[in-house]
Amino acid sequence: MSSDIRTIDLNLLKALDALLDERNVTRAAERLSLTQPAVSGMLTRLRESLDDPLFIRTQRGIAPTLRALELAGPVKQILGDIETLLRPAAFDPARADMVLNIAATDYALQVVVTPFLAELRRRAPGIRVAVVPVQDPRLHTQLERGDIHLALVTPESTPPDLHARHLFDERYVCVMRQNHPGATSKRLSIKKFCALDHALVSYAGGSFRGVTDEALAAIGLKRRVTVSVTSFLVLPKILRESDLMAVVPERLVKGRKGLAVFDPPLEIPGFTKTVAWHERTHRDQGHRWVRELLFEVCRDLA
Repeated sequence: MSSDIRTIDLNLLKALDALLDERNVTRAAERLSLTQPAVSGMLTRLRESLDDPLFIRTQRGIAPTLRALELAGPVKQILGDIETLLRPAAFDPARADMVLNIAATDYALQVVVTPFLAELRRRAPGIRVAVVPVQDPRLHTQLERGDIHLALVTPESTPPDLHARHLFDERYVCVMRQNHPGATSKRLSIKKFCALDHALVSYAGGSFRGVTDEALAAIGLKRRVTVSVTSFLVLPKILRESDLMAVVPERLVKGRKGLAVFDPPLEIPGFTKTVAWHERTHRDQGHRWVRELLFEVCRDLA
């Protein structure tokens, strides 16, 4: 056969393998889903390339020459290697050894990543996870380069050419410590809401205004925000140790001890949490399994 790899026809190797197994041109043609004349033509090309008759006609079909028998093992090995190369390896979570980089806000870190990690450790302990802050301007580039593999974001901050999936919708609730002077009744009036001192989270830092203030302004009211922090993680501790109240995502304080939770006395728009990923990991078996696990965890959060 030609020593130049650019001229090698792998279909000829498949035909040779079938002829060696079947020892019959008709059966080899059926196995390859080809016509008998087509296989006979391929055998002619093989004979020319290898300068050997390869098969001799017998009463029961065809018998391989010594040269053909010498090629049987190497040809089957080559075809097997090619099949393995083209077929994605089966993903075994229990044996997986990979690194997963997730971009998340501190809200998503607590509400989504924490339960996800617990389940991931149970099913795939060999997967290492790095959680980094979300950087909206760099998000697409980070995913494209593989610096991050999943981004827990909102639809508004998701570039349109990424793959994305809805995880859940979130609403806001009012929170204060259980023995707070304002927690004496089961409902919070709009008057008391505006009279209390508030804390809020400003990711950029330094802002004393958020979505709640926009909702209040729409009905001609305002509140007094006296503390602004950059992280949701510290907020529960601040509330337990002060007379401040805050408007926070409901899942953030669900099941938290020492806190009183109220429905807001006005309509405050919530938000949607989504996960985004790039085409480069879309078909990878390991990343597909990881995403399905994330979806499963988030269904339990709904």
